[in-house]
Parts: sequence; structure tokens; C-alpha cells
Amino acid sequence: MTEEAGTGSESQHDTPLTVRGDVPRLASDVPHSARMWDYWLGGKDHYEVDRQAGEKAREAYPGIVDIARTSRALLNRIVTHLVSEAGVRQFLDIGTGLPTAENTHEIAQRAAPESRIVYVDNDPLVLAHARALLAGRPEGSTDYLHADIHQPGQILEGARKTLDLTRPVGLIMFGIVGHIAEHSEALSIARALLDGLASGSYLALYTGTDGDPALVEAERRVGEAGGTPYRLLDRPQVEEFFAGMDLVEPGVVPGTRWRPEGPVARSAADIASLSGLARKP
Repeated sequence: MTEEAGTGSESQHDTPLTVRGDVPRLASDVPHSARMWDYWLGGKDHYEVDRQAGEKAREAYPGIVDIARTSRALLNRIVTHLVSEAGVRQFLDIGTGLPTAENTHEIAQRAAPESRIVYVDNDPLVLAHARALLAGRPEGSTDYLHADIHQPGQILEGARKTLDLTRPVGLIMFGIVGHIAEHSEALSIARALLDGLASGSYLALYTGTDGDPALVEAERRVGEAGGTPYRLLDRPQVEEFFAGMDLVEPGVVPGTRWRPEGPVARSAADIASLSGLARKP
């Protein structure tokens, strides 16, 4: 199903978002990671159930806010690098989450207006906000695909309607691989997605790790509150996602340490997150 979704307030510089995929009922009675992320970032697009679960996690691990903010800043640096230094003009952003400032399409199209972006998520609330906030530049394209990460073939099929998969694509997987219960399946999904992309494509990954016992406890509390479980990874597990690829310097590092633009203050993200960017040969 394809639905053209306008905001009602688009300027002449914006183009409507194309929404693909069947969208289920909005579930407001179960915590969702995208809405909890919004809560930690100080947003307003969440429900009481998300606040409750998010607060339980924050009480156990106040640094979760640092990790969330590090993710947004890192996304900006990596997408800017891919556009300005690697020449990438297409992006497949898996596990989009709720739109905030500096989304992938805004970063990419600011440097290269012709950039094309496909966002993928499975939360109806994300869809509602995608319709209103993810309109891109007319020179390029910004689409939203409602799909499940466990179906990489469906994701690639939907993305192909907007992206030319015979040309390099920046695959963004921020805060998503831990939502896949089995590590072997997470690797298989990432590999299936990369196998469908051209040589010269990139994988950008950011995830929480098990380096801090307090974060492990926070994730346990989220699970007890009914939230979506997040499997914290260790360094060898993160490095496995980049096997056979060419890592971009500085390699697999905490999110705060990937090409910072200035001095970096010590934060929870230094010991409880890892990130990396690698090129498919």
C-alpha cells in the first residue's frame, strides 16, 4: 500500500513524504523504545506508559540520557562524513524512532539536496509524526517504510522503490540491533541487508553495551515494566557486524569518541556504548 501523506503546512521547499506498508493499530498501552527515547530526550511524543518505563530505567541508570543524546550527535557526524567525504547520496535508516531535530534527511540534504532517504520503523506513532515532520527537499526524496526488522527482504523490496540499490547506500542501524533477541539473528539480518546493497555501501552502527552493570539493571527494569527488551552487546559482538568490511577510522569506539568535533567530556556513553562505520568492499 502506498499513501501520499501531506502535512497541510508544507512550504514550496518541501516535498510530501511517501508512506509504504500496512500500518497496524496504535498501541498506547505498551511501552515502546522509540517513545521512551523521546522521553529521555525531553520530547513530548510519548504516553504515560512510556514515561513510567523510561523513568524506571533512568532511576537505575541516569546515564541513559547521555547515551540518547550521544546517538543524535553521532548520527550528525556520521551522515555528514558519508555525504561530504564519501560521496553517499542514499540512506536506509532502520529503526528511525520519533523525528527530532537533525534527522538523517535533514543532515544529508543540507549538504546534498538531491540525497534520497528511506526511514524504516514499525511504530504507528512514528508514522504519524513521519507524515508531519519528515518532509524532505524537492531535489531528493524522503520516504517512510512501515516494516519489521526481522524481514530484511521486505525492507529491501520497499526501499528499492525509492533508492537505487545498484549504487552505494548508507545503512544506518542506531539503537536497533539490541532489539533482536538472538545475536546470530541480528548478524544474519544485518548481513542480509548489506548483501542487498551495492559495493561501496556503508554500515553505521550504534548500540548500548554491557560495560556498565547499572545499564544492565536499567534494561532489566524496562523489561519488567513491559517495555521492549534491549540486548546489550559486548565489544566482540559489535565488531562481528563489521566482519569483512573496511572500518573507517577510528574503528569501533564509544559513540562520543567517533571523530568528535572538539574536546569530549566524560560521560556514561564512554563505557556503555559502541559505534562504528565500515565500507562494503
